[in-house]
Amino acid sequence: MTRFPPGLRIWLVALAACAAAVAFSFSRVDVTVARHFWRVGRHLSDLSTAFGAAVLLSLESAVVLVLILARLVTGHLSRFRETLGIACLASICAYAVNDEVLKPLFGVQDPVAVLNGARHAFFALSFADGSFPSGHMALAGAFAGVFMRLYRISVRPLAALLLLAAALLVVGDWHFLSDVIAGTFLGVSAGILAGEGWIVHSTSR
Repeated sequence: MTRFPPGLRIWLVALAACAAAVAFSFSRVDVTVARHFWRVGRHLSDLSTAFGAAVLLSLESAVVLVLILARLVTGHLSRFRETLGIACLASICAYAVNDEVLKPLFGVQDPVAVLNGARHAFFALSFADGSFPSGHMALAGAFAGVFMRLYRISVRPLAALLLLAAALLVVGDWHFLSDVIAGTFLGVSAGILAGEGWIVHSTSR
């Protein structure tokens, strides 16, 4: 009988827990919570401009470019700067996969559309922009996941920031609860995997 490595076993258990939480939220909680915060979300609309995906991705791209130039000029990057670069790249990649593959695949309508009469169901859209999983949480989770893997002291503060970001996305009616659960799991998984890969690369140099 094949035995999985401990890290993989933990991830599989987390995947099962995430799938169960998403299924429960999707069927029992999402629409109720969205209706509860419907009026509150209107007061948070300015955040979508300041923290839009285009803004965040542009900042991460700029950071990566600066780090590449610094590496070319100095021939060296500190461990923190290496981690920052890997975190930005993992974040950009996780967002791209989520936005271009997973959202069109699952085809879930966003809260605004659902509260205006659309069906809250998988495959309600046909290869168009969707809501599930949350791209913002995939982006933020991947960034945080790299630091969580390479700097264990960052786990609690970054987890708190991810929880705050998820709450704002739900309260602001940008995403359902199931969206942010799935997006966070996807992002953090990608970030931890990227961090683990960087550790293997660093120790083999």
